[in-house]
Amino acid sequence: MSARKIVEDVVGRAMTREIWSYDYRTALPVSVQDFDLSAVLPTVFYMFRFGRRRGSGGFVREFGLSSGTPAQRRRSVTVDRIVDKLCRQPQGDFSRLEDDAAKAILGDLLLCYCLDNARNALGRDKPVQRVAPAHYLSSWVDLPEKVVNLRYVPETIVALLANQPYGGKVRWTPQEQRPDASFPVGGDIRYNVIASPFADGMSLRDGDSDSLAGDRFDEAEESVGIDQLLMIRLAQRMGSAPRWTKTKPGIPNRLSVADESARQFSADLRNYLDAYADHVPRQFLVEALECCLAVGLTSMVSSVVRIMEEWGKSGRVDGGKGPCDIFVDCSAGADRKLRALAEQSMDEYMRRASLLLVHFMALRLLDYRVGINVKMKREFRVGELKDAPNATEWLTLLGDVVHGRHERSRDIMSRLDFLPDDLANALESDYPDVAATLADDQAIRNPVFRLAEGLVALQGRKAQRNLATLIDSALLIDRPNGLARKRRAQRTIAGARKAVILRSVAFTDASLEYLVHLLLLEPGDEVATRPWFSFNDFIRSVRDRYGFCVDRSPEGMDIPNELLQRNRGFLDRRLRDLGLLISVNDAEAMKRLTPRFDLSEK
Repeated sequence: MSARKIVEDVVGRAMTREIWSYDYRTALPVSVQDFDLSAVLPTVFYMFRFGRRRGSGGFVREFGLSSGTPAQRRRSVTVDRIVDKLCRQPQGDFSRLEDDAAKAILGDLLLCYCLDNARNALGRDKPVQRVAPAHYLSSWVDLPEKVVNLRYVPETIVALLANQPYGGKVRWTPQEQRPDASFPVGGDIRYNVIASPFADGMSLRDGDSDSLAGDRFDEAEESVGIDQLLMIRLAQRMGSAPRWTKTKPGIPNRLSVADESARQFSADLRNYLDAYADHVPRQFLVEALECCLAVGLTSMVSSVVRIMEEWGKSGRVDGGKGPCDIFVDCSAGADRKLRALAEQSMDEYMRRASLLLVHFMALRLLDYRVGINVKMKREFRVGELKDAPNATEWLTLLGDVVHGRHERSRDIMSRLDFLPDDLANALESDYPDVAATLADDQAIRNPVFRLAEGLVALQGRKAQRNLATLIDSALLIDRPNGLARKRRAQRTIAGARKAVILRSVAFTDASLEYLVHLLLLEPGDEVATRPWFSFNDFIRSVRDRYGFCVDRSPEGMDIPNELLQRNRGFLDRRLRDLGLLISVNDAEAMKRLTPRFDLSEK
């Protein structure tokens, strides 16, 4: 019998449906699954434009087969087929392209600037899966096909930037209602700071603020490049933006239980866009925004790991806790000793992060029991606390319940006390190891955490894999503008040689450029760079804000000073090579950062 069926027999189908998950978006608004960070921005444009979550559009209908199963039609959409459709359009920009060489060049341009194949495969005959943010009209292309495949990352970004203090859903607040807002929700996209750099030639027809076809491109616009023009023509074939999803179209106004990291994430996005959105090349801006999302999501997940550790011990929530410390290999893998230390630090972080699954399971258990308790719902504003953008009060309430400090603790916990033993008896023949964990009340005395531990074990390795892919996706691992690398290696485990995956945080050149330009910005409302920002200030800032350790040992590690100084030296040389570090003399205090883009004209 399957593990889930056994759990249903013991706790009931309704409770199993609520707890059998990996997510707890009340604390961490993104799903514990993999996602493609490079495909997020077009969906963000759509959500800011319409204030709703995107549904299905006409991409497969326009460029796929007219018959066959849905899967066959999706797989039929290749770059070659798209090129063929574009070239058949009478009196279009590409109607004169007849020879194979010209069509091949057009296909390569689409792959380079606008579209991406499934699994990042090369070739014009592979299924297309993602759209790049070459222009605002990329939001008209419904890729990935289901917005849920982006694991609530676009919704989180919109909620952070919209910055609406009331709960439930992100509300429609166009520019005319909030003229001081940089990120209005709904209406003319040109007023939105994150979308306006991508909206060359766009305008909104009067009275069409809620129309799917209300956006218009001015054909006389001369500033668009070839990449933007290709995206515009691709979108125009579909005629309008996709409709919003039929089920739950609203954008959840969820931030994160990690207050400080969420605020820092939002501030980084706002500050970088205010300073550089109209001041740097657009393709550089896309790369920098992806780095910003990677840094922000990584530090948010890391902070939630620390907060949940404390919640598991005391039931208290400290949203001001920063992210976990992680050692950075500044040699980018060139130095084997530094790489090994970075992999060791990342292994320790992954071990700590694995407890997140247990804490989330415990929260779902408590959430369900408290949610169906009539007296709790009536007396303690349960619905209001659960809907708040920040869930600190709600998690504190659940912590008081599980640790016996709440006046209703006995009532709720009495209904959970017997479940570990009942489930252990049901699992004894099929899952003896899990049954032993559930029955051992000495190792884990609290029945909720013991039950959570057993349920996560029943979910199997997929739960750990999903968590690992979430962390990998947030880090943009092994991408040219990512924050980390991974490799396969052989290790001896319990006397046997096994293949393992080793991860290490290692800044790419693109991520270093982003961090330098962000941290050089002067705090405050004025858009300007700091007159002096030293090399030491940079190293301290990336550690204090994001937990990335360069010349100090992370918590739980003792790295020799010689290796720390070697790591610092690698960072020094790389920043010099990028033209981002200058010095008057050899004194450490005289080394300062310098930007590639001068903001003095703004």
